[in-house]
Amino acid sequence: MEEKKIEIKAGIKVHQVETKKFKTNLFAIFLSTPLKRETVTQNALIAAILRRGTQTMPTQQIISEKLEEMYGAGFDCGIEKTGDIHTLKFYLETINDEFLPDKEELLEKSLNIIYEIVFKPLTENGCFKEEYVQGEKQNLKQIIEGKIDSKASYALERCVEEMYKNQPYGLYKFGYIEDIDKITSQELYKYYQELIKNCKIDIFVSGANLGNVLEKAKNNPIIQELPERIPEKLENGNKKEKKEEPNLINESMQVTQGKVVMGIDILSKEENSSYVASVYNAILGGGSNSKLFQNVREKASLAYTCGSSYIKRKQSILIRAGIEIENYDKAISIIEKQLEDMKNGEFNEQDIENAKKLLISSIDSIDEEQDTQISYYLGQELANTNITIEEYKDKIQGVKKEQIVELAKSTQINTIFFLKD
Repeated sequence: MEEKKIEIKAGIKVHQVETKKFKTNLFAIFLSTPLKRETVTQNALIAAILRRGTQTMPTQQIISEKLEEMYGAGFDCGIEKTGDIHTLKFYLETINDEFLPDKEELLEKSLNIIYEIVFKPLTENGCFKEEYVQGEKQNLKQIIEGKIDSKASYALERCVEEMYKNQPYGLYKFGYIEDIDKITSQELYKYYQELIKNCKIDIFVSGANLGNVLEKAKNNPIIQELPERIPEKLENGNKKEKKEEPNLINESMQVTQGKVVMGIDILSKEENSSYVASVYNAILGGGSNSKLFQNVREKASLAYTCGSSYIKRKQSILIRAGIEIENYDKAISIIEKQLEDMKNGEFNEQDIENAKKLLISSIDSIDEEQDTQISYYLGQELANTNITIEEYKDKIQGVKKEQIVELAKSTQINTIFFLKD
């Protein structure tokens, strides 16, 4: 895969991802803005409302019929939290023109449709259609209320919320129930207009033999109407201080299995620390060969599940374990021992090699799906970096044991969240 990009106007870029692995073209638009308490719920609502209807396709049924005419094209949308950035996501997938019996110009039709969905929504009396707003309010309430249905996901969200209390990353990406009823159609549409004027806009087209798609995307009349902008600075606040003791949060709920989530700060400021942290995390809890899996789950039989994930944008690691509630103290003790062992260098070259193989396999899988390719390039764009897949793998391969130990020594437990009955 290969990416080309141009800046159409200040704050608006088009990205072309040339790949011959698929018979489809994937179009995506991302609206990125700082994650804030006062707008997080509005963003989630807008992402849902825009799919309901446009100026020339006023209902979801008409949009679906139009997509069906395009050989069963598919549309999807959503909301994502990437560090302290909130992104509204819109995707349209169609068959590549090369695989059609006749020349259909699906590429241009697709651009027109996704542009219209995002930038030309249906309005009534100068605001979003009331029926659509009320319907999506109810849907959003159900999503927010339903976060307790998965106890593991709920515990993870709560740990992040406590770990990043009063910080953007602690916000729930779908927003808050108490905000929903206060939002009016008029206020929401006014906010949408401000968002479209000021957010960072990234437009992606992925597929084979895309030709002059950058120019087509650039010269579309809908895009030409958009104003230049200087988007609010998109950054991740990673200021962390040493803690004497971790936050201990216990919460009771009707559960059959306890859920432990331990939030770890990485205080290292070393160059390339994110690559070192990826290898560190893979050794600690990234797979079936990891220290957490082997020592907490397999040897001690204290957890049904135990692993960890690395949050690159926040330089944090989240350790998760599903345990019998009475085994809490033992499980915490063994988890803490794994963290100390990492600081003391109690892992070998085979552990490092296994971790690197796991990571390289994950990096190679980026190229297996069009949406993961696009997500990779969007991540580079939002981080203002330009690392190719091969460079990424080389940096992982170059990580040394002494770097891992040094990074391990910079870690501290920030928060331990325990969900019990």
